[in-house]
Amino acid sequence: MTTPSAPSTSSTVWFLNGPNANLYGLDANKTYGSDSFPVLQQRCENKAASLGIRLNFVQSNHEGQLVDWIQEARGSAQGVIINAAGLTYSSVPILDALLAFPGRIIEVHMSNIWRREAFRHHSYISKAADGVIAGLGGDGYELAIEAMSRLINRSA
Repeated sequence: MTTPSAPSTSSTVWFLNGPNANLYGLDANKTYGSDSFPVLQQRCENKAASLGIRLNFVQSNHEGQLVDWIQEARGSAQGVIINAAGLTYSSVPILDALLAFPGRIIEVHMSNIWRREAFRHHSYISKAADGVIAGLGGDGYELAIEAMSRLINRSA
């Protein structure tokens, strides 16, 4: 597999993390892997920098804050990567905000949501996403940034 080249002009990508993502690495049964949230953030910032992407990596436990960030990204970003966490299965407001976003969208999950409880098998976010990455832990976060770089380069 070839490494994607950096975008010809620096792109901005928002990486949004939903409720309880700040607790990654503290999960006793390791559903979400062993990397802490700060470690994941550093991994993502390093990957983005290597691809020439300005990354806004943020987390909130509040649905409205995630909607506000998606709306803010409308005027400043070429892409949004989102792990809406538990809001994936219930948030019409996040879906509506994503549908109004003109750039590329990737949905990402630390765990394989289709191997978990039945209520986690339906994602509202997927309707707006160009692609979905799930079940690869922190590696999935880095892969989402790499995939976003490719999507942005194809759109340029």
